[in-house]
Amino acid sequence: MNNILLITQGIVSVLIIILILMQQRGTALGSAFGGQGEVYSTRRGAQKKILILTIILVIIFIGLSFANLMY
Repeated sequence: MNNILLITQGIVSVLIIILILMQQRGTALGSAFGGQGEVYSTRRGAQKKILILTIILVIIFIGLSFANLMY
């Protein structure tokens, strides 16, 4: 049971990393060097689905971490 939890947790962590890297960045380093990055935009379409999936996977990861502590 412990091995299954560890493998699942590893897979979920890799998926979280991939989804975080897929998310678009606003101005990247432009604002760090004095660029004006004051534009507010809402997430739409695929970008919103990636965000929701990332949140769900983080919740699953936390649940797996607690389950791993119990066994």
